[in-house]
Amino acid sequence: MARSGRVNGLDGLRTVAVALVLVYHVAPDALPGGSVAVDLFFTISGFVITRLLLAEYARTGGVALLPFYRRRWLRLVPALLFLCAVCVILSTTTSLWSFDNSLPAAGLSALFLVNVVRATESGPYGDMMGPLAHTWSLGVEEQFYLFWPLVLLVLLRYARARTVLLCTAALCALPVLWRFALWHPDAAHRIYNGTDTRADQLLAGALVAVVLARLRADDPRLAGLRTWAGRLVWPALGLLALVAWRMPVTADAGPWTACWYTVGFLLVAALSATLVTALELRPAQGLSRLLSLAPLTWVGRNLSYGIYLWHYPVVRLLSSLGMKDGLLPATALLTVLLALLSYYAIEAPSLRRARRPAPARI
Repeated sequence: MARSGRVNGLDGLRTVAVALVLVYHVAPDALPGGSVAVDLFFTISGFVITRLLLAEYARTGGVALLPFYRRRWLRLVPALLFLCAVCVILSTTTSLWSFDNSLPAAGLSALFLVNVVRATESGPYGDMMGPLAHTWSLGVEEQFYLFWPLVLLVLLRYARARTVLLCTAALCALPVLWRFALWHPDAAHRIYNGTDTRADQLLAGALVAVVLARLRADDPRLAGLRTWAGRLVWPALGLLALVAWRMPVTADAGPWTACWYTVGFLLVAALSATLVTALELRPAQGLSRLLSLAPLTWVGRNLSYGIYLWHYPVVRLLSSLGMKDGLLPATALLTVLLALLSYYAIEAPSLRRARRPAPARI
C-alpha cells in the first residue's frame, strides 16, 4: 500500500456511472433507477480516498491532513465556483426559468450544504436549488472527507490493523441502523440526502481499501478474495444494471420504498464494493480490460467530474429553450464541451497547484 497508482478500470467505471446519471436526468422514465450511479460514485470515492490515505501512512508513518484538505479543495471547488458563477449570471441576465433561484443555490453549493437543505424538504422535491440541485452529492462527499481522514488517522495511530478493519466494518453498519430508526415516508428526503444516512456507501469503499491494505501479497486470504471477486463481479454488475433499469429510486415504489431506504443502500454498497474489489485485484479479467479502454479511462479520469457538474444545468437550459427532440444527444454534446473547457481552463491548472510540495504533515 505504500504506492497508490490509479486503477484504470475504476476510471472507466466512473465514465459509465456519469453516463447513467446524465441519461437519468434527461429521460428518467427510460432509466428510473439511474441515480444508483451516484451510489456507485460514493463507493469508488471512499475506496480511492482511503487508499491514498493508507498509502501515505505506509510511506511516512503519518497523514498530512492540511495538504489533504488543500488538494481536495483545489480538485473540486474552482470548477464548482465557475459553474455557480455561470448559473448566477444566467439567472440575472436572462428570463430562463431553469436558472431561477441560482443565487442562493450557488451559495449553498459553494459551501457544500445543498444536501442539508434538501434533507429538510417534505413531499416532492421543490425547485429551490434550481440548476444546482445535483450538487447535493458533492455535499455528502465533502462532509465525509472532512471527518473520515481524522477518524482513520486516529485508528491508524492507536489501534492494531485488525481493530482498524473491525471499526471500519462497524461504522458501515451504523448508518443502516440509523436509517431503520429514522424511516418514515416523510423522512425519505432526510435519509436520501443525509451524510450520516449515506455514509455506509462511502465506508464500503473504505473497507475494501483497509482489507486490501492489511493482506500481504502471499496471504491465502487475498487469493481467495481475488477468486470470489472474479466470480461475483458479473452478477454484481448485472444487479446494479437491473436496479438502474427498473427501480424508481427517487420515486414512490410502494412497499419497495421502505426496503430501499433502509437496507437497499447497503445492498448497492456491497455490489459496488464487489466491483471495486474485482477491478483492483483482477486487472486482466474481461470487465477490467473493457473498462480500461483508453477513451473510457481518459474520460473517467479527466472529464467525469466536469460532466457531472455541467450535465444538469445543461438539461435544464435546453428544456427551458423548448428542446424536446434530440434532447439526449444535444445534452451529451454540450455537456462534454463544457467539461472539456472546465478541465483545461480550470481543473488542470488547479491540479498542478495541488501537486506542488506540501507543508509538513501533522
